[in-house]
Amino acid sequence: MLEGKVAIVTGASRGIGAAIAKKLSKNGATVIVNYCGSAEAAKKVEEEIIDCGGEAVAVKCDVSNYEECKNFIDGIYKEYGQIDILVNNAGVTRDGLLMGMSEEDFDTVINTNLKGVFNCMRFVSRYMIKKKKGSIVNISSVSGVIGNPGQANYSASKAGVIGITKSAAKELAPRSIRVNAVAPGFVESDMTDKLSDEVKEKAKKVISLGRFGKAEEIASVVSFLAGDESSYLTGQVLKVDGGM
Repeated sequence: MLEGKVAIVTGASRGIGAAIAKKLSKNGATVIVNYCGSAEAAKKVEEEIIDCGGEAVAVKCDVSNYEECKNFIDGIYKEYGQIDILVNNAGVTRDGLLMGMSEEDFDTVINTNLKGVFNCMRFVSRYMIKKKKGSIVNISSVSGVIGNPGQANYSASKAGVIGITKSAAKELAPRSIRVNAVAPGFVESDMTDKLSDEVKEKAKKVISLGRFGKAEEIASVVSFLAGDESSYLTGQVLKVDGGM
């Protein structure tokens, strides 16, 4: 399992990120619950993990900010003396048709969803290289594989996550550091809750299992990739989409 390991989960205050943080803790890891906006929600995740007997601490960092990210990761290493697992989950959406999309909406999504992944891997990899071991799991999306109308910025960012995952996997493999990606399909969340019943039913028709996924189902796959049970897997993109 993950006993004795220190894991950073970005964007872990809610949704898939929170589920991942809880799953890694349940499997024995000490979890850094990263957040940017909602301190209250992140603190709640931290408390839930501790109440279940795990170890966790909520730490604020805007992963799109290069220097802030450096200080965040350096601080974690200074505190714990190791970083074994990094899950790059932090992400935002600013949906809109390409013709009407503002530069700000495009840049915001790319900076958080893609540059944030670069920033975290850039600084974490130094410490993993020292130990000659580590696992990085990047959260992409089926939108990054097949595209999605109204999400040119989001789809581009998640496709970029796949590209950086494959490149980093090849660079870091000689030091026994694995880098994989998970591409979720439709998952029950605050975002899907806002969809109309008509849109939900239409979406379910293209999913072989006929339903949306649960955050915990994504978390289970991430936990597998983070641990030694997947020790011969690197550079892979696992689509967790119910056969979409």
